[in-house]
Amino acid sequence: MAPPSLTTTRRSLHGVAELILAGPQYRRSADIRLRVTEGGFATIAKPDLRLDGMHLVTGDVRVELDGRTYADVAYAVAVDVGDPAGVYDEGSGVKPDELITLDPEATRTITDALLAGDVALRGFAPEEDQVLWPEHLDVGITLGDVNYGVSPGDQLIPEPYAYVGPHEPRPGAFWNAPFGAAHPTRELGDAAAILRFFRAGRAHASR
Repeated sequence: MAPPSLTTTRRSLHGVAELILAGPQYRRSADIRLRVTEGGFATIAKPDLRLDGMHLVTGDVRVELDGRTYADVAYAVAVDVGDPAGVYDEGSGVKPDELITLDPEATRTITDALLAGDVALRGFAPEEDQVLWPEHLDVGITLGDVNYGVSPGDQLIPEPYAYVGPHEPRPGAFWNAPFGAAHPTRELGDAAAILRFFRAGRAHASR
């Protein structure tokens, strides 16, 4: 079981991605896609916003997140708080007036896992654009009928994990999750190990 700090931090980071980055970007630039950066994640279009550890950065403005509401942070960086309404059904469920609660170690665990996943995906399929999707806060790509990526965790696996998810179920022991195959990044290790997992998944999916 993941420590409470990891679960709480994951929810808060998910809320930041949805309400302060993806939502404002969608309303201004009609795009919900985000990108992984060292120490966090960022928009790909206007407005220019970036999570850097425990802070949100835009231009010369650096706003501490922990202990503030999403609405307060959005006001501080001059954007309208709110998710990209009507684009998808699922999400964090976070409300603008909730407090952001970030544990430094848990924040590093999640952002490091997403960065390792991004690096692995670039090595696995350099011709593809890696996307951090705000709906689930996972970084991933789709090749053919198979999804590859890294999730910060969810109700099924409450810690960051790498996954391979065929659109159609495949037989075999490799597939250890309802949606395909998954292993915690804590067990896999670094980006090179995640890359090997993706390659193994591609081989098993092609059988």
